[in-house]
Amino acid sequence: MQINHITPDYAVSPQVAPTDFAQIAQAGFKTVICNRPDGENPADLHICEMKAAAKAQGLVFLENPFPSPAMTMDHVTAQADLLDNAQTPVFAYCASGTRCSVVWSMVMAGKMSTDEILQAVRGAGYMLDGLRPQIDALARTRDA
Repeated sequence: MQINHITPDYAVSPQVAPTDFAQIAQAGFKTVICNRPDGENPADLHICEMKAAAKAQGLVFLENPFPSPAMTMDHVTAQADLLDNAQTPVFAYCASGTRCSVVWSMVMAGKMSTDEILQAVRGAGYMLDGLRPQIDALARTRDA
């Protein structure tokens, strides 16, 4: 299992297995967010299985699944709501960690500078510089 810290309170990861939740809990995480829909996974990695395994380790399990190329502002708003109410630190997972990083970047638009956002995700191993125009545009709409 790979844990990529974007901030001290938010980390992302490629797909985890139910057996990984013990290590996630031992690492100090309180909340898990799944950004990967069931249709991308075999049955043993479906949300209901993952939720049961996470809860067995005392973790809060939240869901905001969406296909990677189909992220909408509704997904960004949902992720923001989850993060606003989550016990930290938060561990989010998807197929590679990229969509968790992208949706976090959009949530943070206007709360941090675009440079800070891109530097944070870069530090976690995700190169999202191509999102600069979208992050900047979203930040401008939030500032208005």
